[in-house]
Amino acid sequence: MVQADITFKNKTSYTYPEITAEQVAFYHENGYLVVENAMSMDEVEELRRETVAICRGQRGEIRNAFQHSPEETDDEVIQRYLCIHFPHKISDIMLRYLAHPVIVDVLTKVIGPNVKCMQSMLFVKSAGKPGQAWHQDEDFIPTRDRSLTGAWMALDDATEENGTLWLLPGSHKPGVLWPQAQQNDPRFDCTVESYDFPYRDEDAIPVNVKTGAIVFFNGYLLHRSLPNYAKTGYRRVLVNHYMSAESLLPWRSFEEGMRLAIADYRDIVMIAGKDPYAYKGIEDIARPSVRPTKEGGCVW
Repeated sequence: MVQADITFKNKTSYTYPEITAEQVAFYHENGYLVVENAMSMDEVEELRRETVAICRGQRGEIRNAFQHSPEETDDEVIQRYLCIHFPHKISDIMLRYLAHPVIVDVLTKVIGPNVKCMQSMLFVKSAGKPGQAWHQDEDFIPTRDRSLTGAWMALDDATEENGTLWLLPGSHKPGVLWPQAQQNDPRFDCTVESYDFPYRDEDAIPVNVKTGAIVFFNGYLLHRSLPNYAKTGYRRVLVNHYMSAESLLPWRSFEEGMRLAIADYRDIVMIAGKDPYAYKGIEDIARPSVRPTKEGGCVW
């Protein structure tokens, strides 16, 4: 399977910010970086419209998707969803935004010249929807070189009221994956909770950002979000995960008999540079699915 062309073309005269050496140093020290005004409002609106199309089933099959009638409004349709995994698998627009210019600029400076993407997640999080307990993304996407980085693209203002991201700055530095356990806290979805780490909830900071910002964070950084307590509205976010292309990705289905040391998940998208393992080809493994809820039994 040959990778699709995801060249990102700026449809407007919008000038994208470029990060500085000081911002790169801040990321490495704190484990996160906020880039304000990373997206134009035209781009935000394009992603919002595509969110509706995806939730309506107009872009392809989604496992565990809700049934909708044509008479339902867009709001009635999308507010049922908390998160859809791998939307880039059925949406050419979501695929293209994996290589947004600001994402390429930041990741080639904090990771290196060769960068690949392995996952996208579209969070809708309407009023009343839950958050996620403390966790580290590296627990779910294992890399070999600690280069895992999330790019959190804000399609709405993210505030403490509507369930913004909370971070523990510097918690990526030990390079330790803390233990996890199932949690029954009604504030959170099915995500397991990290515990026994040497930080307090009081050490966390909220990442309140305006629409169009992109928040980058290291895969070892402890983070969580609380429910959307607002009476109406959404906290829509497109979150993509990236890593260095030089590193193997021992994730998901391994070939029978393959040694874990050389296991390499190849359902990836290159967004910058060259793929050192291009000779292995690209696979089409992941399928879009709706994130499970506690009401549904938390079964993936």
